[in-house]
Amino acid sequence: MFRLCACLLPAAGLLAGCAAPEPVALDSRTPSAWTQAAPQGAAPQLRAWWQVWNDAALNALVDEAMATNLDLGQAEHRLRQQRLLSGAADKAYLPEFKGNIRTLQDVAATDSYFHASIDMGWDLGLFGATESQSQISAAEQLDAQARLQAVRVAIVADVVHRYLDIQMARRQRQLLAQLATLDQRAVQLAQVREQQRLGGSEATVQLRIQAAQAQVQQAELQQAQAQAAHGLAVLLGRDRPAPQWLAVDGPAPLPAVAALPFSQMPADLLRTRPDIQQAEAQVARAGGEAGLARSALYPRFVLQGSLLYSYNITGNRRVASGSLPVFGPLIDIPLFDWGRRKAQADASQEALQAATLAYRKTVVEAVAEVESALAALTAQQTRHALLSQVQGLLQARAVADGKRQQLGLSSEYTGLTTQRDALINQSAEITAQAAHALAYVALYKALGGAPVPALQDQEGRS
Repeated sequence: MFRLCACLLPAAGLLAGCAAPEPVALDSRTPSAWTQAAPQGAAPQLRAWWQVWNDAALNALVDEAMATNLDLGQAEHRLRQQRLLSGAADKAYLPEFKGNIRTLQDVAATDSYFHASIDMGWDLGLFGATESQSQISAAEQLDAQARLQAVRVAIVADVVHRYLDIQMARRQRQLLAQLATLDQRAVQLAQVREQQRLGGSEATVQLRIQAAQAQVQQAELQQAQAQAAHGLAVLLGRDRPAPQWLAVDGPAPLPAVAALPFSQMPADLLRTRPDIQQAEAQVARAGGEAGLARSALYPRFVLQGSLLYSYNITGNRRVASGSLPVFGPLIDIPLFDWGRRKAQADASQEALQAATLAYRKTVVEAVAEVESALAALTAQQTRHALLSQVQGLLQARAVADGKRQQLGLSSEYTGLTTQRDALINQSAEITAQAAHALAYVALYKALGGAPVPALQDQEGRS
């Protein structure tokens, strides 16, 4: 028996090595350059792209979110869980030893026996089973790591987004307060003109409608600011927003992104986009499952052994035959269920092909998302530049109106229209500036920009 096992072990090792899972070829082709034009230069680092704005308050919020976000904490625990499970998955094809102690009675119930045994079992994991299980474990860990990074990407983008929403709402509400003062003065002057029969009542009614519409916008902006503030609080793991996030007064700077460069290439998406890494993990998992299904088509070899000690309690004597060791192979040969196993193996191959196509689709969609973000960035930059030009013209007109008023060539009432147009255009310019910044956020979210997980950094240093 021992000679047979000694002959089986080298043959089993040879079979296991010859049946390793076949590598899967992934279609990772990307364009050589972006179709949409992008400013070139030393772009911000993907790990900290938001810091290029030099906004200390924003940097502090992102740092806090990285430390306290609840979704991020869950993802980190899931990654640790998967690493622990992956470390234990490979143990399925290692020798196992078990101890067993029990008392038994014979069939006639006349004698009682004390049994103590040491049992050994070793599933050799032939025909690629061991390698396939290891591949599945590595894929599960890669998937959990990619999901963690996806959460980080989303959190950074969402924190910056909510912060910009709050700042834009505060700026807009400040402008609407100025507009309300201007509308109130215009209504007063219109009433005077109506009393002096220099104008009709229709002008006064129209000005009151404008003033009411501005108040409606003020209420909508207050709601939008509150939603952004509470959303930001959730991202930071807080139960309520900071008071300054709901305030109107005070500085509310918006970042200028016109001069920010961009130097990422399409191929960079393969190592930065978490969804591409997840798709790669899905392919690896499908490949491992296909390997396990393929290995199930062949015989399964398990080496078993047992050392039993038996003692007759009733007769107070030791049973000599019970102490003999037992050792030998167990061979599971698929016969009657081979058709079911073959169908499972074929189905696993189809799942593998589907996973490879899903990977290709993810790469193509990633390139398209970045291209769309680049187009939006260019469009918002053009929009903001044009509104800035219009604002310069309106300010020049307001200066000219002021000079005419000083010379007595026009009235205050006439100049209010230009001032109102300037405030409205300034509001549109602020919206365009915020939209330009949000397009920048969308671009770096599409690129997968976020801090690398701390667990991954620790793994790289170990």
